[in-house]
Amino acid sequence: MAVTNLRPNMSHWQERVDLAAAFRWTARLNMHEAVSNHFSLAVNDDGTRFLMNRNQVHFSRIRASDLLELDANDPEAMKGPDAPDPTAWALHAAIHRHVPFARCAMHVHSIHSTVLASLADSYLPAIDQNSAMFHDRQVVDDHYGGLAFEEEGERVAALFTDPKKKVMIMGNHGIMVIGSDVADCFNRMFFFERAAETYIRALQTGQPLRRLSDEVAAKTAQEVDDYPGQAERHLGELKLILDDEGSNYAT
Repeated sequence: MAVTNLRPNMSHWQERVDLAAAFRWTARLNMHEAVSNHFSLAVNDDGTRFLMNRNQVHFSRIRASDLLELDANDPEAMKGPDAPDPTAWALHAAIHRHVPFARCAMHVHSIHSTVLASLADSYLPAIDQNSAMFHDRQVVDDHYGGLAFEEEGERVAALFTDPKKKVMIMGNHGIMVIGSDVADCFNRMFFFERAAETYIRALQTGQPLRRLSDEVAAKTAQEVDDYPGQAERHLGELKLILDDEGSNYAT
């Protein structure tokens, strides 16, 4: 969906609008946590320049023009006005330096994904269509090392070694989701949280789970990967809803 650049002096306007919409909808779904979570989007070829939210601004207020453009290789980035949260910088800068297939990265402490991250076995099994989407497409980090300052950020980024595995369940913490663009990343984050909720609620019944076979789960995951345009349409519809409501996200 084309968006008029209301700030012609700002580069990457369409990317800014998409990311701002993702922030707004994440807040609406109550998948954020106060002012503590963060998203980023690479805007150059090697992925080292990226957009990210300012420090401690609520997701429901973020606008396209609010987003910082940062250089993952610039140690002075944290000295600028409205510099990002130090843990946000450490996590996202490390990912954009070391993980070229992570064009977009979204970190949240959404409730059900964080419950999953708190279990001794944090791997999401394939028990329905949504959870099957993540068969062999998730990484479990079971070595939480405290707040994600520089050393922890580097350690976390090093776990993204397989381009197929784009969701990290950060043990005792939350999730980090990566994708090729905002639509791809947001769609994956949304469905992972929905799948985690189904799994946690199923566990709460105390009844045996009906798990899908690895063969069916793998087939389903690949079919979803190959399904055309769903992520783009999802984000596009959310932006249309925001536009209809007169939201200022795209300003």
